[in-house]
Amino acid sequence: MKNTAIIIPTRLEAKRFPNKPLAEINNLPMIIHVLNRAKESNVGQVYVASPDMPIIEIVKKNGGQAILTKEDHSSGSDRVYEAYINNLKNEVDLIINLQGDMPNIKPETIRMLEKLMKAGNWDIGTLASPIKNDHEINDKNVVKVSVNKSLEKDTFLNAIDFFRIKKNLTNEKIYHHIGIYAFTNDALTKYVKLSRSKLEMERNLEQMRALENGIKIGVGLSNSSALSVDTEEDLEKVKRNMNIL
Repeated sequence: MKNTAIIIPTRLEAKRFPNKPLAEINNLPMIIHVLNRAKESNVGQVYVASPDMPIIEIVKKNGGQAILTKEDHSSGSDRVYEAYINNLKNEVDLIINLQGDMPNIKPETIRMLEKLMKAGNWDIGTLASPIKNDHEINDKNVVKVSVNKSLEKDTFLNAIDFFRIKKNLTNEKIYHHIGIYAFTNDALTKYVKLSRSKLEMERNLEQMRALENGIKIGVGLSNSSALSVDTEEDLEKVKRNMNIL
């Protein structure tokens, strides 16, 4: 693999938390925190992909690169693909889709994912961290991933399933999924040409489209759990966490 790009898909319209990307943390919009962490990883060029001009403008105002996309995408990865195919085709062969609602993700977490992808022969890679308590297991806003054995440092395991809430978890190896994906350019192209799958729509989890179509997803271990902001309550948790850090 040669070059890597990070593309952060984001939009203002969100049912649970409208205008979420512009919510301020320490006097900076959340999307700018994500942008800055991505830049600090130093894995490649960083772009924010959005259909909303207020986001485009705030990114450019803060020294970032922004790509205006269409509104009607069914997932973040579809938006990432539009940005890639129209602006970066033939320039990169590894595309990292970093969700725009994880302002406390650590740069080393992003570097770890790129390293794992370059070390192995994987089409799609992602990361997960240990579950901290029963509250996380029962929290539908915390996406979980199951694998067939314990995750270890510096290696990928096949993802078996992704879910929010699931009964009968006896003996399953469950981890807190982190919302970041790395695609080879070929895998991203293949993924977006697939129809939305049954479980993708039922669970509102885009990664199920890959699994239901037989595309393997590698899961690596991160000791750092980036908090995803889905609600205003989540935002307050992140603010407290980032002030501590």
